[in-house]
This record gives sequence, C-alpha cells and structure tokens, in this order.
Amino acid sequence: MIVKIRKAKKFLLAVLASSSLTACVPLEEQAQSSGTGTTAQAALRYEDYVYHESIRSVQAYLATGETDQVLNPPVTAISQQYPLVLEFDRLKAGPQRLLAKLVHCNANWTPSNLSETQYLNDFNEFFITDVQNSVNTRVPYVHYRFRVPRVKLSGNYLLVVQEEGGNLLLTQRLLVFQNTVIVTAKLGAPLGPGGREARQPVEFNVFYKDYHIVNPSMEVKAILRQNYRWDNAKNISKPTFIHDAQRRLEYVFFEPKDLFKGFAEFRAFDTRSLTFNGIGVQSINLESNPIAVDLEPGKSRQTAVYSQEPDINGMRIFGNRQYGSGEVNGDYTLVDFELNVPAEAPGAVYITGGLTNWNQKEEARMRYLAEEGKYKGQLLLKQGYYNYYYTLKPNASAATDESYFEGSHFATENSYDILIYYRPPGTRADLLIGYEELAFNRR
Repeated sequence: MIVKIRKAKKFLLAVLASSSLTACVPLEEQAQSSGTGTTAQAALRYEDYVYHESIRSVQAYLATGETDQVLNPPVTAISQQYPLVLEFDRLKAGPQRLLAKLVHCNANWTPSNLSETQYLNDFNEFFITDVQNSVNTRVPYVHYRFRVPRVKLSGNYLLVVQEEGGNLLLTQRLLVFQNTVIVTAKLGAPLGPGGREARQPVEFNVFYKDYHIVNPSMEVKAILRQNYRWDNAKNISKPTFIHDAQRRLEYVFFEPKDLFKGFAEFRAFDTRSLTFNGIGVQSINLESNPIAVDLEPGKSRQTAVYSQEPDINGMRIFGNRQYGSGEVNGDYTLVDFELNVPAEAPGAVYITGGLTNWNQKEEARMRYLAEEGKYKGQLLLKQGYYNYYYTLKPNASAATDESYFEGSHFATENSYDILIYYRPPGTRADLLIGYEELAFNRR
C-alpha cells in the first residue's frame, strides 16, 4: 500500500470517533449547462476545477477500504491494487446521465501526444452509474460515485466529468506511478527565523541503478508537494548533484524560496452533529433554511507560539452522526467564518483549504467590517469535519500567503510527497517513474 497512515491522523480519528476525453486536445468552447447556474469556465482546464456552481463536495482518493480512506491522496501504483474513486454532489438537480473521460498529461499538466488506446483498455467514455438522491436533507442533492478505470501507463491523468451533452462539470487530477527508480527522502535542518518565515527543508535522492536514463541532468523532472497541494507545488528542473558512479541524483536546497514554510496546524470545525456544538462551532440555528452555523471567532496567529494540535492537513471528512452515511444523509449548512483583526490586511483575504480546493474562489473571499474590527465570510458546506486556513493575497501579487494570519513554524506536522518524471527517448509522454511520501514531524 502506498499510503502511510500517520500516527497523528489515527489519533485524530480516534478522538473524533469517541466524541461522537477523447483525444488530448483542449475543448475550445462549451455551451452553458442545462442545469441550474451558468458554466464557470468554457475551456477545459488541466487542474482541479469546478465549472458549474451546482457541483459541490468533490473528493478523489485511493479506496483502500480503511475508515479514513478519503484522506488518501488520489495517487496509485501502476498495479492498481486499490482503485481511485471520485465522489461529488450536485445540488438542485435530479439524477442525470453523466460521463467521465481520462486525459493523459505531461509533468506540467499539458496534454500528452498519446492516443487513448495507448493508455486505456476501454473506449474513453464511462457513464457514472453509482447515483443516489439525498435522504432527509433540507438542501436536496444527488450524490455521484465513480470508480476510475485501470490504465496502462504511469503518469498524470486528468479526469473530466461532463453532462451527456458535453457541458463540463468538473476536472480532477490523478496520479499513477511506477517504481522504476527508488526515491529516498529525509528531513533537513531548520532554516530561517521563526514567526512567519520558518521553513521545512526536505532533501531526497533518486537511485536509478536498474533503469536507463540517458541525460538525467536535463530529462528528469521532480515535483515536491506539501499536503498534496498543487497550488504551491515546487517544480525542480534539475538535480543539485549527479553521482554517476552510484547512479544517484541528489536534491538539496539552500535558498529559502525553494523550501516550504511550515505554517501552523490547521484550524478546525466539526458539523457532523447539528444537535450540539462540535469542535470550533459557536452556535447552530436550526430554524433557518439552510441551517446556519456560526464558528467560534478566530484571530491572527502570526506572532503566536507553536501549538501542537492534531489535524488532517487541510482535508475534510463528511459525515452525519444522527442518521449515518454522510454521502447521502449529510445536509448542507451555511457556515459563517469570523476573523478578528484590528486593521484591514493589505490585500484580499480568503478562506482556504480542501473546502475550497485550495483555490481563491470569490465565494470564499471575506469582507472587512472596519467598525467591528473583523473579517466575515460564509460558505455553503456539507456536514463534516473540516480543516482550513485564512490566507492573504497581497495587492498586485499572484501568490497567496497563509503565514500572514497563521504564522510559520518548523515544528508543524506536514505531509510531503515527491514525484519523479522521465520521458524515455523516442516516446511522446512523461512517465511518473518514482513516488515517495514523507511525514515531517510525525507524531
């Protein structure tokens, strides 16, 4: 099994339990959806993206059969012992015939030049047949579950879900790897001051003793991710050192900009029960429709000392403690966020994490109330246990900065994974030839 269940994750789940396609060519234009709302983006995007406002609660994971399998990233070995699964809801719509397709992509998430028959055994058009209506919820929805078909080649895959008429609904990135090289990783020494700048060095080696690589300094590509995020992944174009005699590539980083900030443990709230206030919940209004949930007011942690709290590294677990399955019994609630700060930040402030797919969605943007000295925001979210951050997108900057409100610490527990790509001579696609996970500050 490729997924290494961290002790902190197991501890957290125990605590929570006890307290309770076609060819790889971009689509040029898409018509507006026949469902509720309008298409958010006409052209196909090679990223995790929701194109229609009715699509909610998208989760992709490796289905190992464990109770916490939804926390697994959508990464599988080429043997595909366990399947990749996609789940999502569609609000304000009845069951419809939806289609899924797979696109093989290069390391930089551009479509590869492979034909579909080179990476699939089946015709590239799969109907999603596991469909259920919500049960006893104030906000009705249809829940879809899709088991991703087996593929022939390793690499990046974009899963595209659309209506039968061709209108895009969502895209989701998946990874299939082969262990033709060996990746070993270790933790580096602390780098940078405390406060907002503390970094977490990760060093790794790639051994290719039994795999022929023609020009490793130019043809091997590495990507380093923190908590399985794509929005701030580090693209490493070449190794730091090449040890020809050992057939080893060494990756060591000396500049702070090449390393991830540690940030802080995630903020959390729990709405799996609406009859009492869960973690991080201040009040619940059962009279409103949808049900309204006010979270406990937060404050900036920029200068706070490190606090060790169990979390699930920005992810979420859907559930309903009263009626059972969160898949179809979990209701949608309007969750109000509040961040108390004495002055307005120099840029836009967003709620971020798995609950927004790490995107800066307009609906997740907070507004500042100067007379009250606070930011306010609201999201429609399915019942569950959530991790999140507050992030700043500075004026005239494309990058966001979670450390502005959350601070950064070397001691923070984070997960890292390393992706190694190579395009063999004479081929037309990047293959994912090595994969490794590392828990930084494992508890």
